[in-house]
Amino acid sequence: MSDLFCNLGYKYRLDKPRQAIIVVFVMKRATASFPQRGRPRSFDAERALDRALQVFWRQGYEGSSMADLTKAMSINPPSLYATFGNKESLFEKVLDRYIEGPGGYVKQAMLAPTAAEFVKQLLSASADFFTDPSHPCGCLAINAGLAWNPQSKQVSKQLARRHVTREKLFEHRLRQALKEGDLPEDSDPRDLARYLSVVFQGLAVQASAGANRRDLQKVVDLVLSGWPPSSQRQAGFSLAPL
Repeated sequence: MSDLFCNLGYKYRLDKPRQAIIVVFVMKRATASFPQRGRPRSFDAERALDRALQVFWRQGYEGSSMADLTKAMSINPPSLYATFGNKESLFEKVLDRYIEGPGGYVKQAMLAPTAAEFVKQLLSASADFFTDPSHPCGCLAINAGLAWNPQSKQVSKQLARRHVTREKLFEHRLRQALKEGDLPEDSDPRDLARYLSVVFQGLAVQASAGANRRDLQKVVDLVLSGWPPSSQRQAGFSLAPL
């Protein structure tokens, strides 16, 4: 553009000097009005997401303000919205990262060779994980749903769907065990999955309330001592579908 200015200025300077000044002045102002685009992102999005995860885990969804999140992530609000979307969208990304990262032990337990070993690994690992002092107590997805604002219905529904998905994974593993003869023939995989889900969530809530590793292991031992529950006990436990 500077070459264009010189050519125009030279041309009009020979004929109408006043117009030369006007033309050059207007074009410079028009050029200066365009903002610079394509600036590279100046922060690590993966690290920022991990920091947001810690905030939601520690404070829950409702207890985590945008100010808390931007401070922990070391970014400003425009950068947060541009990279992750709004708070609800950020939380969804955090949940995905949590399930595949810190909470990945759940899927790992499903690879156990027997139903009894699956239950033992799932619950024992949960007792360890929920009370691990290196991160907030309990389960992020469960902690986040303990208190809700009526305006956050979509997030509440999202968490409910994820809880159902986890329970369906339990049911799938137990149904496989039933087909392999690894459970009594009268076992109901759906009821057993609901039973495990209730215990799993209970361990998380107890850990958040201050229960230690030893407290939770006592509960796990009680569950394992009665596994698998008899058909009569399952019938008494049977619940309506979510």
